[in-house]
Amino acid sequence: MGVLLSLPLAGVFGTVASSCLAGLAFCFTSTAASMFFKSCNCNSSIATRVGFAIIFSLNSMLAWLMRTDFAIKQIEKWSYDYIKMDCAGDKCYGVLAVHRICFALTLFHALLSLSLIGVKDTKDKRAAIQNGWWGPKILLWLVLLVLSWFIPNLFFMFWGNYITLIGASLFILLGLVLLVDFAHSWSETCLENWEKASDGSNLWQWILIGSTALMYIFTITITGILYGFFAGSSCTLNRFFITFNLVLSIIITIMCIHPVVQEYNPRSGLAQSGMVAAYCTYLIASAISNHTHAQCNPLRNGTTTAAGTHTTTVIFGGLFTFLAIAYSTTRAATNSRALVGKRRKAGAIHLEGSDDGHAEMGVVNTQPGRTESPRYQALLAAVEAGAIPESALREDEDEDEDEVVGDNRDDERSGTRYNYSWFHIIFVMAAMYVAALLTDANVVSKEPFNGPTDSNKNVYIGQSDVAMWMRVVSSWICMLLYMWSLVAPVFMPDRFGDI
Repeated sequence: MGVLLSLPLAGVFGTVASSCLAGLAFCFTSTAASMFFKSCNCNSSIATRVGFAIIFSLNSMLAWLMRTDFAIKQIEKWSYDYIKMDCAGDKCYGVLAVHRICFALTLFHALLSLSLIGVKDTKDKRAAIQNGWWGPKILLWLVLLVLSWFIPNLFFMFWGNYITLIGASLFILLGLVLLVDFAHSWSETCLENWEKASDGSNLWQWILIGSTALMYIFTITITGILYGFFAGSSCTLNRFFITFNLVLSIIITIMCIHPVVQEYNPRSGLAQSGMVAAYCTYLIASAISNHTHAQCNPLRNGTTTAAGTHTTTVIFGGLFTFLAIAYSTTRAATNSRALVGKRRKAGAIHLEGSDDGHAEMGVVNTQPGRTESPRYQALLAAVEAGAIPESALREDEDEDEDEVVGDNRDDERSGTRYNYSWFHIIFVMAAMYVAALLTDANVVSKEPFNGPTDSNKNVYIGQSDVAMWMRVVSSWICMLLYMWSLVAPVFMPDRFGDI
């Protein structure tokens, strides 16, 4: 009986075997992969983040392929029609295929996050799971990809309708906080580089002015297009979204240059407000283009233009995903400034008899130079005394250089540079966001949406207003977060004075 049931899955098992062999082959080449990261002059923490980013990119591209007819036909062929993905008559299992691929990555990072809870030092044996074991990790990812195809569709109907939307919403909120923080950091970086220019160059000044102008030009242009094509006489909701976003953009522009705000935060300016206004305008445009009302959305008519618009939305959304992940893994996991206010310097020591804070000494976070080490000083004294030749110093320098090229280049020798468990939680939410992005946050149900009613065994994909409202609310929250970052130093200067 078991043999008979396994016959239709011969193609799948062949694929499983190929994946396992590929994973095992990668296990044997993990040493070569480690040597590659060392040869590229990457620190340990950076190499690890790059490795996981590559896995995320490959998984996202594979999920995107699941929306194509070619991928669907290949899966049906490999499984000898055991796995059917019919996209005719409003039925489409390709959406569920996207959820399967993204679920595998979600589970992959969830397992890693659980296994790395409490790891704060690379001396912990579990730290090797994060920075090493790339062969087994790749194999685990491939196995999860294959196993996801054996989970019933009903599970992914629930997963896609509820869990994925919750995770995607959390990732969007995290991305909005990081976007506001990045807007401030970008402006400060340009101003600092401009002020530090020793040759009197105005390059960074023009970069700041040019980027600000482009953001506002983008905002004005997109707003005009939305009014021209999506704000008809019967489209009251669309007109409200566009107008309200325009009003909020004007408000934050005035707030950022208001004298009171400038007094408490002199670095606040049009660069930050322009970036926030441009991104929020993009969110509103994406939301309106996802509106289900045919008369208010000319892109919902199934034409080539509509397909191109969907592709553009996916590309911009994917770009935001990669940028948010890259920024979050290097910012949120290592620096809480984006989420909390000013805190006492880590490791600050208050000396007796000092109440003004000038006697505080920050923690020493750099190792002493080679010439300051006790060993070098002892060798130098021996050379000066004539006990050993001067060549001993050069030999010591060569040994130090060899150590730098070797394993001692690890930038996490004194402790982890970011929270390993939180790092993978970010990827869990990001994988859910990609699933929602590629499926347009569609509702998956057994009941047809304006389709045939002859069968309840079919899984139908219906466009809902959930995706539209997710983007609209995200835009409003982003505006509120930026407004708060402007007024917080005014009302609580002691806590938020360094924003």
